[in-house]
Amino acid sequence: MSRIGVFVCHCGENIGRTVDCAAVAKAVGELPGVIHSVDYKYMCSDPGQALIKAAVAEHKLDRVVVAACSPHMHEKTFRKAVASTGLNKFLAEMANIREHCSWIHEDRAQAADKAIDLTRFIVEKVKHNVPLDPIQIPVERRALVIGGGIAGIQAALDIADGGCEVILVEKEPSIGGHMSQLSETFPTLDCSQCILTPRMVECYQHPRIKLMAYSEVDQVDGYIGNFSVRIRQKARGVDPDKCNGCGECQKVCPNKKIPSEFDQGLGKRTAIYVPFPQAVPNIPVIDKDNCALYKGRARGLKKDACKKCEAVCGRNAIDFDQQDSFVTEKVGAIVVATGYQLYSIGKKQDKAGVEGYGEYGYGTIPDVIDGLQFERLASASGPTGGKILRPSDGKEPRTVVFLQCIGSRDPAKGIDYCSKICCMYVAKHTMLYHHKVHGGKAIVFYMDIRAAGKGYDEFTRRAIEENEAIYLRGRVSKMYRDGDVIKVHGFDTLSGEQMEIDADMVVLATAMRPQPGIESLAQKLSVSYDRFGFINEAHPKLRPVETNTAGVFVAGACQAPRDIPDAVSMASATASKILGLFSSEKLEREPLVARVDQSTCVGCFHCERVCPYGAVEHFEVKDRKGNVLKIVASVNKGVCQGCGTCQATCPSKSVELEGFTDQQIFAAINAF
Repeated sequence: MSRIGVFVCHCGENIGRTVDCAAVAKAVGELPGVIHSVDYKYMCSDPGQALIKAAVAEHKLDRVVVAACSPHMHEKTFRKAVASTGLNKFLAEMANIREHCSWIHEDRAQAADKAIDLTRFIVEKVKHNVPLDPIQIPVERRALVIGGGIAGIQAALDIADGGCEVILVEKEPSIGGHMSQLSETFPTLDCSQCILTPRMVECYQHPRIKLMAYSEVDQVDGYIGNFSVRIRQKARGVDPDKCNGCGECQKVCPNKKIPSEFDQGLGKRTAIYVPFPQAVPNIPVIDKDNCALYKGRARGLKKDACKKCEAVCGRNAIDFDQQDSFVTEKVGAIVVATGYQLYSIGKKQDKAGVEGYGEYGYGTIPDVIDGLQFERLASASGPTGGKILRPSDGKEPRTVVFLQCIGSRDPAKGIDYCSKICCMYVAKHTMLYHHKVHGGKAIVFYMDIRAAGKGYDEFTRRAIEENEAIYLRGRVSKMYRDGDVIKVHGFDTLSGEQMEIDADMVVLATAMRPQPGIESLAQKLSVSYDRFGFINEAHPKLRPVETNTAGVFVAGACQAPRDIPDAVSMASATASKILGLFSSEKLEREPLVARVDQSTCVGCFHCERVCPYGAVEHFEVKDRKGNVLKIVASVNKGVCQGCGTCQATCPSKSVELEGFTDQQIFAAINAF
């Protein structure tokens, strides 16, 4: 007969306000096998945990049940407390009477009855629990960081400074991300490049960081501590080992009018190029779609055209026949820091979902631009040398209208979240405009001002009080070009007046969205993402930088819209987690994984087809002579995440999940 102790938590008033915890403890205390049953206000507190430890010793308990909140939150807490008494921690279970009872019921008697039923359910299950030992997994003390923006750079540097090797993969020719495109940063108005460039160089020169720019993750296999990652290195057309970044090839390239991606289409670049002057690494890339030689080859011309870049290269670094290559790296942990893109509000294309809906004239009126385009105009390295000039005619705009919440906070357009940083960068833009265009008028249409952060509210006040920005609370209803100006019609809800403004330029504060292709990457990593494409964290409060796949972490704006300080903080947090993971040669994992009874397995491999983590492997059953008798399923304990999908799918009932065996589940069901 089991000797079970039951501990019912009030969770302050979260549970106790709706559930009669004393009545639950009394009723459960009468169940067969329950030796001790009490209620306490805060079981997760130090006195609450001491109560459990004392009861285990006094009553010689061999099983523990805590009726409290979600196991997702405090299961580890209570199992650690139980383990400190010498009892196997997997002989402790939790009944969730907060989310399942108190938070969804108003009737106190009904909630108590349900809490009793749920606790009885767990009591019967725990009777069949058996001691389990943690799984020991060897750890490869190398990390992979995907994305070379400020979050990826910070994570890579922190991990490398902690003594571990890092592979930093960036899909663009240079690291730096969107921060490299910014003129200044809020709320201090520090030069963005002055902050970022030294970090980029430090990252490039760090002896423990292997930088792989212009590369993408192609395939991911393995599990925490033992990932195998195949990386595709895209062909630059330039040998990085020979190139010294002199720039002579760019000077002689005849095709100099290609819209620059870095300058958001406002500037021009050559067919062989580096994205920006401070690019790291400073190695050019040949744009095959615009290079005369590659275009000639595509048309079947036998004689190669141009080759001017090759002719002036004194180091023979130009390699027109260079092909994509693949390299496989072994790593123990992965950081996803792929950043964001701005919502494209241009004319809606067929089959584009919510991508662009053709309002505000973006894409049709040249002087309607987005926030990143304004940044490039304001930047000293931008296409206008830091002067605010209209794209249409190069004239200085005397009146600029800034529109907030474009694409965000709009369920009808498919994006109902707040992008968090838009209010702040609009305030920054009004200041930059005021400093560069003396006597100019900056007008902001806003819904409300969300300036949550240190120095943020003060910053927006400076924009209004010191830099003379005019803030109008309301939305713009109509906008069109009228000769040399843009007619902006809106409503000021505070004054109750209709507004008609003749603007020389309009700047749209568009929503932040995940990078394109993030869903494909998430699937390769077996991590979940929300309906917008942002990577989901394991728990918003307790595990904000971890994902549902052990060993894969997330940092920066790929998890949710956020500013630079938050992105850097997350990056350092991931580094701390990874260095903790790498602190020992072997990793301990919970043994709540699937197990295959190979004597009854028929080798149908339905389990392999449904496993979302690729944990099912093929195992050859051999006789004494080494002859293969049959091939059955086997579960890699390092990869398995204990979801139970294989157990539910197996037609021969050969798969069971440790901690959730058929015997345990049936016992719980029969309790009703």
